[in-house]
Amino acid sequence: MNNKEGNKKGTGARPNSARPSSNKPKPAMAKRAQGPKKAKPNTKIDPKAIVKVEKKPNQAPKRPKVADEIRLNKYISNSGACSRRDADIYIQSGNVKVNGIPVVEMGYMVKPGDVVNFDGATLTPEKKEYILLNKPKNFTTSVDENDLHRNVFELVRGATNANIQSVGRMDKNTTGLLLFTNDTDMIRKFGLPNQKSSKIYQVSLDKNLKYEDLEKISKGITLDGHRLFVEEVSYIENEPKTEIGLKLRTSNVKVVRAIFESFKYDVLRIDRVSFAGLTKKNLPRGNWRFLTEQEVINLKNT
Repeated sequence: MNNKEGNKKGTGARPNSARPSSNKPKPAMAKRAQGPKKAKPNTKIDPKAIVKVEKKPNQAPKRPKVADEIRLNKYISNSGACSRRDADIYIQSGNVKVNGIPVVEMGYMVKPGDVVNFDGATLTPEKKEYILLNKPKNFTTSVDENDLHRNVFELVRGATNANIQSVGRMDKNTTGLLLFTNDTDMIRKFGLPNQKSSKIYQVSLDKNLKYEDLEKISKGITLDGHRLFVEEVSYIENEPKTEIGLKLRTSNVKVVRAIFESFKYDVLRIDRVSFAGLTKKNLPRGNWRFLTEQEVINLKNT
């Protein structure tokens, strides 16, 4: 065998591992500059660590919000002068000044320290107060100085220094739940004829209510040309047929009296036992309490 043939057969037959290894030390490799390690596909990245700044073209810079700023119409409403809706009318007519300058801009923001003049008077906003009274008999909601009966405001006088008003009116013989507040928006809301919250009254009559009259009332009646929807009317369990439970949306006690008088019954007593979800639970006659924060939220959402 010649050398050429031997070389051909040897090529490919000898594995790489059979090559003689060198004992010489390998030359030192220059270390590569180490950049940030790439995150593995499954590595979670805290989104707070990533700050992305984008600048939109032609976008006006936002006005920085000042702490305790308040819309002008809400400021006026909070002062007890009128509702927000009425405040907008005064603003548009130029009857509101801020720091001596008339403001007609809707949505104007009042800052701390601003002096707001409303229709010639300087306003001071009050904290909103909501007080529930279980009204006793022989107290009236009238503010007539010639009225000989005691006023309900005597019963809540020590509750607050705010300029509160009663939500609706009650005559001296009507008892039960009466709400007081300086929130003019809420007072206006519960005074609307289409108000949706329910009130429950216990009515005492001079004689038994006939079943056929109860049926007629349950279907709704017409008073002074206006159709009145009655949610529920029933005899009170374990009581004489003179004691009637009535559920409807109006907070006007005169309407309750007029319903039964239209059927030739005399109303001896009316007691409001529920007002828009509020009840007399743990509130004895003649006592009052502040509403909870959740109760205020519920009232505003009814």
